[in-house]
Amino acid sequence: PGFLGYQGYPKTLCTSVNAQVVHGIPSHKVILQEGDLVSVDCGVILNEYYGDTAFSFEVGEVSPEIRRLLATTRECLVKGVEQAIEGNRIGDVGFAVQQHAESKGFSVVREMVGHGLGRSLHEAPEVPNYGRRGTGPRLKKGMVLCIEPMINMGRRQITQEPDGWTIRATDKLPSAHFEWAVAIEKGKAD
Repeated sequence: PGFLGYQGYPKTLCTSVNAQVVHGIPSHKVILQEGDLVSVDCGVILNEYYGDTAFSFEVGEVSPEIRRLLATTRECLVKGVEQAIEGNRIGDVGFAVQQHAESKGFSVVREMVGHGLGRSLHEAPEVPNYGRRGTGPRLKKGMVLCIEPMINMGRRQITQEPDGWTIRATDKLPSAHFEWAVAIEKGKAD
């Protein structure tokens, strides 16, 4: 596991439920209910390199609004990955995510970002889910980035829970999170 013990994190996975954006701590006290959404974020180490991915799931039947949030967040990820090609810039990735999320009426968390990935879990450059086209570091073939839209149903503001890890939407409305680790290539990300 790549998360267990990382900067003191106490578990192997991050599981964030409903308004929790990221870094939720799994517990037997958290019982998922019909209509919830849960994000599962998993990090691994293999041959001295990190892997990192997240996926948000429906629990049973969810509301149409939650289904739309999940679909839009996944679309944001795909649109960000489409921009993660050699010669583009970090701002191109963030712009694609932000433009799509906001065009659908959702908000983009600003304080939590994607990141470079390699022998360390969090490497440069940071990969915000917002930005301006043509700005930020240039993407080069061979870079590996985690692109991870964190999209809120309500306002973009977040707060940290007393456990010191869990980040949730301040307005307590649902949030979704998807993440892929992508290698920068010419013409199309891998």
